[in-house]
Amino acid sequence: MKKSKSKEKKEATFVGAEQARDIILRPIVSEKSYDLIEQGKYCFEVHPKARKIEIGKAIEEIFNVHVTKVNTSKVKGKRRRQGYTAGRRKDRKKAIVTLKEGDNIEFFEGM
Repeated sequence: MKKSKSKEKKEATFVGAEQARDIILRPIVSEKSYDLIEQGKYCFEVHPKARKIEIGKAIEEIFNVHVTKVNTSKVKGKRRRQGYTAGRRKDRKKAIVTLKEGDNIEFFEGM
């Protein structure tokens, strides 16, 4: 007997503010990210297994803004040397979040 596999959409496993803080690790502060603020886009480092829906809901929960679009990319860690030994920085996942027209995140505006 074969079980029929129904193709169901995966729902976000997002519950509350505690998990929102686990998804959004830190803001990315760089010249490139500050250039994107003028377009209403903000950069964050997120948990490597977080999905776009979860990231959007977490940003809305933490900053009380309306998210219209989320773009993600995986960034490989750079190779580093310390004398004879060689190693790598950890891989990370970056999210660029576009907000609704007129919304902004106060955290970035003060810098």
